[in-house]
Amino acid sequence: MPDPERITVVHLQQMKTRRELIAALTAHDFPTASAADEMGVDLILVGDSLGMVFAGDPSTVSVTLDQMLYHTRIVSRHVRRALVVADLPFLSYQVNPDEAVRNAGRLLQEAGAHAVKLEGGEEWAEVVRRLVTAGIPVVGHIGVTPQSVNRTGGYRLRGATDAEAARLKQDARALEEAGAFALVLEKIPYVLAEDITLNLRIPTIGIGAGPGCDGQILVTYDMLSMFERFRPKFVRLYAELGKEMREAIQRYVEDVKSERFPSLKESFK
Repeated sequence: MPDPERITVVHLQQMKTRRELIAALTAHDFPTASAADEMGVDLILVGDSLGMVFAGDPSTVSVTLDQMLYHTRIVSRHVRRALVVADLPFLSYQVNPDEAVRNAGRLLQEAGAHAVKLEGGEEWAEVVRRLVTAGIPVVGHIGVTPQSVNRTGGYRLRGATDAEAARLKQDARALEEAGAFALVLEKIPYVLAEDITLNLRIPTIGIGAGPGCDGQILVTYDMLSMFERFRPKFVRLYAELGKEMREAIQRYVEDVKSERFPSLKESFK
């Protein structure tokens, strides 16, 4: 069977133009990436959220570039259609633009990503510009920026005041002008997200930013209830796999202890 047509940054721009919504999810392993790709997800983000939902860390700050390279390599190897975007982890792009280009380049060259994502607004526009000049497509990310949680003091709603809203609009314009091809809007008022979306040429992808964006993204482990430490308001549960997994393991343990597993059908002569 021939491979399906690969989604590219050009396709995402065309989707915005024709008002076709973009469906995005995170993945950091083979089963999740394959399922998301087969079911029509347009953009797969290898997110540094893996530090929390996969490794159980308290934030994304601990995620390293080596970890991102490892997980991105796994995902890109098994995705045939979706655009694969890899997060630039904490301190992989903040030191200087040269290091940002080097690290982002590794995610494309060694791990097979098609683009990278970085957090922050206008203050990182020059880094975005350098990456784009080097041939590296970039997704911006404003609103709640999890890598900055130690500075901002948590995951509170951003853009609720006039001053914050104005700053986010300025950030969005700056990232677009620097060459970002898409922009993630995280946990901002839906009216503000819609305003930003209507005033940008590039597509916006919302997470906790309401229905007015050009697309939506969720952390897959959140929407499947496999990460249960907390559940943001913006997450809709599509399954409760964490509960089902525990129940399945409990039945297995009971079957082993009571000698119901393995049966002769599951044994060899």
